[in-house]
Amino acid sequence: MPTITQALESAAALGLQRLDTQWLLLHALAKQEPGLASGRAWLVAHGDDTLGQETLDRFWHYVGRRADAEPLAYITGERGFFGLSLRVDTRVLVPRPDSELLVQWAIESVDHIAQRAQRVVRLLDLGTGSGAIALALKAERPALQVEASDNSADALAVATDNASRLGLDVAFAQRHWLDGVAQQYDCIVANPPYLAQHDPHLRDLGYEPASALVAGADGLADLRQIVAQARACLAPGGCVLLEHGYQQAPAVQGLLAAHGFINISTRQDLGQNERCTGGENSL
Repeated sequence: MPTITQALESAAALGLQRLDTQWLLLHALAKQEPGLASGRAWLVAHGDDTLGQETLDRFWHYVGRRADAEPLAYITGERGFFGLSLRVDTRVLVPRPDSELLVQWAIESVDHIAQRAQRVVRLLDLGTGSGAIALALKAERPALQVEASDNSADALAVATDNASRLGLDVAFAQRHWLDGVAQQYDCIVANPPYLAQHDPHLRDLGYEPASALVAGADGLADLRQIVAQARACLAPGGCVLLEHGYQQAPAVQGLLAAHGFINISTRQDLGQNERCTGGENSL
């Protein structure tokens, strides 16, 4: 039977990234809990240990799935996001590091609103998926009143499970964007579908739910609806913050301006792409 080092070298020969193979082996060994850094150190320290047949079979099953371009998060069933460990599967998108930009911007915004208003701030996360954004915000700002919605009952089941497991009090509702929302929020955030129906990037996203990726012929259908509905659901001085495609900032800025938002701005992601755009409701 191969050693840990030999198994990792064999998997790497298939063209997989070393970090992926290490994480997959830790998953096969049921040693993910300490985290990747501690787990990698364990693999190095135990590199000469021989793998049992059952563990080896599990490992190669995972390797085969990853070689077929299945996201690592779906294989291991979890993904780290803003310091949280979230459970994910094919019912929801895999949370991306770039979406942490939206969380950070929302934190800054709700802090400013709380200081100005001197009351509990209300935030709504649209299209919550796994709950990543809503749960990260609640974890960072426990006093924040966080609500989240999604049109998919399957996605809400994942988000609700994550909230329960993490002990975070977020209220979830099933609805299509802001349809039927009567109350007003201080901040609305959303990472909606923004790929066009023939976007070439979809070829690499076959495992993820298309309904959470594709937004009409130009990728702006859902962003248009959210912007059109948002002002009526925002308190005076409230803000809407939207994640979008790296070439869509001018279009989203135009939508916000056309619907009367002020102080419109865009922020760049880790790759220096224009990734999030927001605007404020007048006081």
